[in-house]
Formats: sequence, C-alpha cells, structure tokens
Amino acid sequence: MKKLILTFALLLVAQFGFSQAVDEAFKKDVMKVIERSGSGGQMASAKKQILSMIPEDKHAAFLVEFDALLPKVYEASAKIYMEEYTKEDIKAMLAFYESPVGKKMAEKSEAIATKTQEAMMTLQGDIQALVMKYMQ
Repeated sequence: MKKLILTFALLLVAQFGFSQAVDEAFKKDVMKVIERSGSGGQMASAKKQILSMIPEDKHAAFLVEFDALLPKVYEASAKIYMEEYTKEDIKAMLAFYESPVGKKMAEKSEAIATKTQEAMMTLQGDIQALVMKYMQ
C-alpha cells in the first residue's frame, strides 16, 4: 500500500513539474508575441508623450524608473494573453509576426501609436461635446 501511495505521489509531482515546464514554454511564446507585435514601439510612443510633460532636468531619472516598470507591464500583459488565448492561438500569432506583414506591423507600431494619439487629441473636443450632449 505504501508503494502505491508513493508511486501516486511521485506521478503527481512529475505531472505538476511537467505542467509547469509547459506553462513556462507557453509564457515564453506569449512574451515573443508581445515583443514581436510592436508593444515596445507603443510603449516608446507613450514614453515620449509622458516625457514631454516632465521637466527636462528630471528626464534621466524618469527614464530609469519608467524602463524599470516595463518588465512588470509585459508580465501583466503575458498573464492576460495566457488567460485569453490558447497555445495554438499564440503559435499562429507567432507565425504571423514572423511573416513580412507581421514584421512591418511591428516596425510601424510606434508611428501608428503616435499618429493615433494625435488624431484622438484632435477629436477630443468632438467627443467631449457628444458626452456633454447626452449627460444633460
């Protein structure tokens, strides 16, 4: 009986260890998707916008702290991706981001993010007027 319980316990530990390794491989693929999707470009665009609001003599300190936060941002994103997408979805995304069009999307992500922010700023007055219309 002891051998049966011990064997069962070892199987559980082995299964747990294997699932952890599989999850780490999944997470690694998710991190590749996040990297290749152009998230870095989007974060660079956001960093530039925020940097413009900070006094120049504090830029260096801000950049150090901002860059230190990026791993947390990517970890949080990875967790969300792992909840919302299957391993097969992530593999398909990786295949896309390794294609010429996927690479182009990643390369253009910072420019697209910057231009989108600028466009939204020009529409901000229209959006505010629409909200005010329906709040009354």
